[in-house]
Amino acid sequence: MKLLVTGGAGFIGSALIRSIIEHTGDEVVNLDKLTYAGNLEALAEVSENPRYAFEQVDICDRAGVDRVLAEHQPDVIMHLAAESHVDRSIDGPAAFIETNITGTYTLLEAARAFWTSLEDTRKSTFRFHHISTDEVYGDLGETGNLFAETTPYAPSSPYSASKACSDHLVRAWYRTYGLPILITNCSNNYGPYHFPEKLIPLTILNALEGKPLPVYGRGEQIRDWLYVDDHARALYKVITEGEVGETYNIGGHNEKKNIEVVRILCELLDELMPQKPAGLTSYSDLITFVTDRPGHDMRYAVDASKIRRELAWIPEETFETGVRKTVEWYLANLDWCRRVQDGNYRRERLGVSA
Repeated sequence: MKLLVTGGAGFIGSALIRSIIEHTGDEVVNLDKLTYAGNLEALAEVSENPRYAFEQVDICDRAGVDRVLAEHQPDVIMHLAAESHVDRSIDGPAAFIETNITGTYTLLEAARAFWTSLEDTRKSTFRFHHISTDEVYGDLGETGNLFAETTPYAPSSPYSASKACSDHLVRAWYRTYGLPILITNCSNNYGPYHFPEKLIPLTILNALEGKPLPVYGRGEQIRDWLYVDDHARALYKVITEGEVGETYNIGGHNEKKNIEVVRILCELLDELMPQKPAGLTSYSDLITFVTDRPGHDMRYAVDASKIRRELAWIPEETFETGVRKTVEWYLANLDWCRRVQDGNYRRERLGVSA
């Protein structure tokens, strides 16, 4: 197959592309606008592979998307391009509306025109896979329930509302136009190359520098954690074996309170980096509770039994094995982290000296 991956320079997209190039014979076209979170360094190991190509295009640019589709003739579109940080969506929701809603609409229309133009054999095997989030379902609160594929949507933040809207658009293009779609909703991802504004990399890097480890409220919020390489395997399973029109929840079976995650990270750093900043007995001394963010959901947790039952996918990593791999990766790649933190990776990309 030839797969077009939007947002392929992002955290999950780059993991997906690395996995496809390493484990299959498929070709991949990476379509990415290269915003602040897009980093081609995450694809350095595949960048020279003849089965990989990169196109710097905004999904809101219909002419650009049309050109890429016409030139590369993909068999599958895997749509990951999105603004994804909740705090940023609270501070500036406009970019989330533009990329996640208008961008998805633009991509859907381009995909529909391309799909319509295909000969019958290729038309029958074409797929549009929309990758979304468990946050569209809202807040589980104190219940013992899990998010199922049939759980009603109740998004809480501008980010999750924009993703919910994009999910609805994708389903509408299937119902109205027959576009052969698949949707997946995943839980919190973690692993190598994660942008440092997210909880796990932020905690690791702040701890190493002796900076406060900010935890919202009392850190009682619960999330289900999914190792990014497990997610990549699941996405490929869905695109190759999933049923058109279906939704699949992808979860890690690893529910943890945020404060638990931070304390586990501190314990690993105590073990792996015993030479601490001056005055610290343990990295956990840096934990600082801060005012909770507006509308913060208390608990997300997905029921991933459908993808296990129908596609035989289960995560390979427990949180304990995955988070150790993640900490070890960050400790071994601090130069990459510093380039991302100070913006040098963007200056290098644009040809600007540091």
